[in-house]
Amino acid sequence: MKIIIAAGTGFLGKNLEKYFAEKGNQIYILTRNPKRKNEIYWDAKTLGEWRNTLENADVLINLTGKSVDCRYTEENKQAIFSSRINSTKILQKAIDSCINTPKVWLNASSATIYVHSEKHINTEENGIIGDDFSMNICKSWEKEFFTVKNENVRKVALRTSIVLGKNGGAFPKLKMITKLGLGGKQGRGNQNISWIHIDDFCKAVEYIIDNQNIGGEINVTSPNPLSNEEFMKKLRKQMKIPFGLNAPVWQLEIASIFLKTETELLLKSRNVYPKKLIKNNFEFSYMHIESAFQDLL
Repeated sequence: MKIIIAAGTGFLGKNLEKYFAEKGNQIYILTRNPKRKNEIYWDAKTLGEWRNTLENADVLINLTGKSVDCRYTEENKQAIFSSRINSTKILQKAIDSCINTPKVWLNASSATIYVHSEKHINTEENGIIGDDFSMNICKSWEKEFFTVKNENVRKVALRTSIVLGKNGGAFPKLKMITKLGLGGKQGRGNQNISWIHIDDFCKAVEYIIDNQNIGGEINVTSPNPLSNEEFMKKLRKQMKIPFGLNAPVWQLEIASIFLKTETELLLKSRNVYPKKLIKNNFEFSYMHIESAFQDLL
């Protein structure tokens, strides 16, 4: 297949490129800083030469968006919003001008679209979507994505949870704080963590591409979320670290200022279930956190 990954130089993009390239697919990366032969310049805002790459492509995967791991200043909020909306808009414009459009377009979204939920399990059809900065970003992003319907383009919004991998994302940081003896619960510890192993993430993306009856919003997450307290306890056990200091909310508030991030990333309870994937018989390699930790460590 000919696969285009927009903003494919980050943690998820690199893993997807490796996964699909090893299977003999042709991968092109749209990036602001092209360094390799298969990387093409784009600014994620305006049409350019990169548009031609979409012609006769099988798959378009858009991962563009400023990282939410920052302080929510007005400037950062604007950048988080516009980077997602503008890139989706310009890709739509490019597809509209194609003679032979990509067959399937997967656009990043986030499991953060659902409300803080400790008891209610959010599936695609009964998930409760709320109203705050993060949830509104996701809503606007998906609305922009699904507004235009192209006859030959199947669209999928990937509502992805925390992706655990060795070479990026949250896991190396969690490992480091656990090693330092700081791997206790964060806040009250009863907020749920929805997670997925990077291998299952890549497998799920491939599965969605291959199964033409899957479309719309899809929760890309393991079927077994668990509480922050349990998550950290199991990580300590796997790493053979006997203790982990707990971090109360006030401490996290102070630390987040120095780390230039927001406590929401740690304290929001994401309780998400991948009903569409399960219903379509997708098989996870890592159903439970123990097997994921075992592999990653």
